[in-house]
Amino acid sequence: MEELLRTNNPVTVSFAQSLLKEDGITHFVADEHMSIVDGSLGILPRRIMVDTDSIIRARKLMQDAGLGCELPEKPIRDIV
Repeated sequence: MEELLRTNNPVTVSFAQSLLKEDGITHFVADEHMSIVDGSLGILPRRIMVDTDSIIRARKLMQDAGLGCELPEKPIRDIV
């Protein structure tokens, strides 16, 4: 699994999940329940993780949907 994006915005998370689900890209949201730790302040970002085989397709999908600014400038590791 690779990190696609990380954000504190629950609307962005929901929108990204919807796009990924519609496109059939396997994903999950990490740190979704960390609000218990931060006291529901929303200071800990949620991470959307996708299969390594789908990371390039998922990044393109996010860019096409206008979420390119939410993606890290450089992927966590080089994608071959």
